[in-house]
Amino acid sequence: MWSMPEGFTPPSPSIPCSPLLPLLVLFSTHYSLTVWCLVKSTGSAKASSALPLHAWLTATKQKFVDFWRSPLSPNLPVDVRVPSCNLQAVKAYLKSHGIPYSVMIDDVQVLIDKEREAMAASRRLERSSSTFSFSSYHTIEEIYDWIDNFASENSNLVSKIQIGQSYEQRPLLVLKFSTGGSNRSAVWIDTGIHSREWITHATGLWTANQIVSEYGKDPVLTSILDTLDIFLEIVTNPDGFAYTHSEDRMWRKTRSINPGSSCSGVDANRNWDSNFGGTGSSDDACSDDYHGPSPHSEVEVKSIVDFVLGHGNIKAWISIHSFSQLLMFPYGYKLELTPDHQELVSAAAQSPHLLAEPPGLKKAVGTGSWASGTSIDWAYDNGIKYSFTFELRDTGEHGFMLPASEIIPTAEETWPALLTIIDHARHHPY
Repeated sequence: MWSMPEGFTPPSPSIPCSPLLPLLVLFSTHYSLTVWCLVKSTGSAKASSALPLHAWLTATKQKFVDFWRSPLSPNLPVDVRVPSCNLQAVKAYLKSHGIPYSVMIDDVQVLIDKEREAMAASRRLERSSSTFSFSSYHTIEEIYDWIDNFASENSNLVSKIQIGQSYEQRPLLVLKFSTGGSNRSAVWIDTGIHSREWITHATGLWTANQIVSEYGKDPVLTSILDTLDIFLEIVTNPDGFAYTHSEDRMWRKTRSINPGSSCSGVDANRNWDSNFGGTGSSDDACSDDYHGPSPHSEVEVKSIVDFVLGHGNIKAWISIHSFSQLLMFPYGYKLELTPDHQELVSAAAQSPHLLAEPPGLKKAVGTGSWASGTSIDWAYDNGIKYSFTFELRDTGEHGFMLPASEIIPTAEETWPALLTIIDHARHHPY
């Protein structure tokens, strides 16, 4: 983690501006009054020039910017969302320190408006045709309705399990894919633990449908399901996801109340009992990386923990996020390699997701991002050897506002990687 350089003073906004979080409240009810820009460091600046930028952004993230891709190194890109009232101050700072950047998205609100229009059009089409579109984004109500129908129509292979209720009393639903048998070895997959990462929910829906469609046709998938069960939680953070539709598209956390703070929510992927409260998480309840008051304080996390430990036979763990196009494995909170490092590298590197890249798409594989309290580190520490995090498209052009036109290509390129990792677990029991 970067520390503030000695003698360094952050710039003050040229226009009086409230901190970022109050602006998000304004954004919730007055969309037209809020303009955002996404600024991306090119990573080409000298390390000595970039260090102060990283230190300033890290130290003042709740006052000036919203990280879409956090600072990890002076030589890696950083994506930040900047409120219009702070834009000139940030630009001036970058210019004065000779740090190059490019504007990736001029106005996030324009993309949000287009996204909502596309969803409305898709909804009208679905009502007229009685079909569910996997190439569109959906609300939580639409997803829950689809899950109910999907499990009912494919009861020979799929069952719906409720593992708990969210903070706001929404059901925590898991799809179980199984060809029979009791307490077989199994795979856990979750999407949407960070609520603004809509492409992950969409990929989860497509994947569920693909499992049913390809069983009996795809020999690898068929062999997997004849041996293993698959558990898939599509809406892992339902309260946050609902909030991204009703109030704030950029909401990341849960929606639990934090006593003594006006800020709500916990980062559900910093709340796990694996180096809880360490590097890459925050004790500030207003931070997007807030780890919560204690490990597993979030019912959305605790429900998974209880289910997985109660099952006792989960052999692979795959948590799907966006964005950056990465495939990662433990550890994220320390430089020490796991005892299974070489096998995890091998399993990941065999993935067609990495070997057969579509034109123009670049992906990377390696240990997790610098973060504590993450699900894959918890899973690995609790004996689930094959623990991976996917970061889906893209690398910054659209960020969390990935167009619906990229849902199917994203899901299709992720599918063979999932099969490769799960099949590796099947062939290497432990």
